[in-house]
Amino acid sequence: MRKIFLIIVAAILILPLGKLEAGHLEEIAARGTIRIGTTGDYIPMSYLNPATGEYEGIDAELSKIIAKSLGVTIEYVPTTWPTLSADTLSGKFDIALCGISRNFARAKTMAMSDAYGEGLFGKTILCRKSDAKKFKSVADLNKPSVRIMINPGGTNEKFARANLPNATLVVHEANADIPIQIAEGNADIMITETVEAISWVKREPRLAAPLVDKPFAGTRHSCGVLMAKGDQEFLNYVNFVLAELRMDGTLEKLEIKYLGRKPNASKRL
Repeated sequence: MRKIFLIIVAAILILPLGKLEAGHLEEIAARGTIRIGTTGDYIPMSYLNPATGEYEGIDAELSKIIAKSLGVTIEYVPTTWPTLSADTLSGKFDIALCGISRNFARAKTMAMSDAYGEGLFGKTILCRKSDAKKFKSVADLNKPSVRIMINPGGTNEKFARANLPNATLVVHEANADIPIQIAEGNADIMITETVEAISWVKREPRLAAPLVDKPFAGTRHSCGVLMAKGDQEFLNYVNFVLAELRMDGTLEKLEIKYLGRKPNASKRL
């Protein structure tokens, strides 16, 4: 009996120590880099600019801030929307930032940070400016004659398949290329987020976002930093960084710069 008691006590003493030794904060510090998974295909969140080879957007800014707070450099790890969950769960990177929607499906299997961009995201459409008056509702999209281009693996595809069963869905692997495909007439509609639609209308004069002020019902959400479950200390740290940025006004400034937040405006659309 005494032997069993001693084994149990030893296990209790050893397990917490093992968790501390395997913690991400210690691993990142020892490595000198933080591995950040990103798709690099989502303006204005995380976009790999082919002209400069640099990542741009609010998530690129947040990545730099998190890395600086840890005293390490960034090692970007490319991922894709279809492989994002598997790459996160396999430990391919420490965290992922690329405009990742906070939702129940992800929260069930992975850990997500506190929200940012609250009230600024919702599903909408991009179309050619010449077609803008044709599309006023989901019913106008849900027709075989309407070609809707979607990238595989993300929430845009899920929305299209769930809500537009009669439309003609065209899968296109390169998400960052879809707005130009729409502008050039290779499809009629892109399902996207309000912030991406606003950004592309500014960049490309052939495009319009006629429903941007009225996101589709039930699609409002926020974004978060994604990571594997199991390291509460690391999740707490990321949340601490976001809380400090929110408190000192930095997060609001970034949301104004990249996401179109109005200064001191309500967080509701």
